[in-house]
Amino acid sequence: MDNTEKTSLDDFTIDAQTETAIRARLKDGKLACARAFAIAKTLDIAPLVIGKTATALDIHLDHCQLGLYGYPGHTKGWEVTDIAAHAIPDGLEDAIRAALDDEEHLTCSRAWEVAADFGIPKMLIGYIADTLNVRIVRCQLGAF
Repeated sequence: MDNTEKTSLDDFTIDAQTETAIRARLKDGKLACARAFAIAKTLDIAPLVIGKTATALDIHLDHCQLGLYGYPGHTKGWEVTDIAAHAIPDGLEDAIRAALDDEEHLTCSRAWEVAADFGIPKMLIGYIADTLNVRIVRCQLGAF
């Protein structure tokens, strides 16, 4: 699914079970990315459905696992954590470049795959992509 579907809520119906699960996982009125994915897995639904439901309920997502949004002061996650202190595995930058799409962007799902392949935190991918001036696109929750 394309993330543009999130912003268009035409014909979108909020599922009561999904709403209840989201509301139960809120912290300070917001839904963290990791919690959104956990809900999607538990309910066996696409993460985008969680994102659409949150949007329909006017609930903001925060603490992007790639570090892109939802951190204090509108900073990137790597600016408020020690992720930059992690060792950068050999070949990581090349793997990120190899994962780029035709527009030289890295999709969120490909970023997660690279992180899994290297056994590293997802936020390290966000940080390295940022240092390489690589834009991450198509959030799996539809946030961007």
